[in-house]
Amino acid sequence: MKIQSVFDKAFSEYGKVLEGYDFTTLLSTLEANSEKPADSVIYVPSVDALEATDAYAALRDNCYGGMPIEIGYCNGTNTKLNCFEYHRDSEIDVAADDAILLVARQQDIIDGQIDSSKTEAFLCPKGCGVELYATTLHYAPCSAKKGEGFRVAIILPKGTNEEKPSFQPKNEEDKWLQARNKWLIAHKDTNEAKNGAHIGITGENIDIKDLI
Repeated sequence: MKIQSVFDKAFSEYGKVLEGYDFTTLLSTLEANSEKPADSVIYVPSVDALEATDAYAALRDNCYGGMPIEIGYCNGTNTKLNCFEYHRDSEIDVAADDAILLVARQQDIIDGQIDSSKTEAFLCPKGCGVELYATTLHYAPCSAKKGEGFRVAIILPKGTNEEKPSFQPKNEEDKWLQARNKWLIAHKDTNEAKNGAHIGITGENIDIKDLI
């Protein structure tokens, strides 16, 4: 595996770099209102201070066409793939620190399984915002430098990652729903798998620690 850039043509299969936006206040607010753990990853789906910034209206109205959104964050230190998740819509990631995104294609899930060799890695530099398409598998970002963490603002339709609805599964994919608008498949060697997530990533649990 090589670490590519979100500005490379190869990224166009998974998403695109957002142009014309000023994320200065959003990212300074993220830095002032969130921690960056050195030995774990934390995710908060909605933060009032982030949603009070000028980026909120622009992301809601321009990126999501006026649909209700939430702005939260995923911060920490990480070098492993662990899982893939996807939503029924695009996700916007805005990096307050250099971060590496591990991604794959939902189309490559066959009979509930995807080999980790389908994963690609892309560096999202500090200050950059990207759209990850709905068919892009992703999970927590990874550190871009050994021993350093990251802060990434995460924008999704409002309610995403809250408690999942109560329903009767109609097919296999329904069983992968772990939270509202969040379908998850895990590698067997993860806490998510131990906690009941669908085990669907075969091959090695990719670790980029030797690439950064």
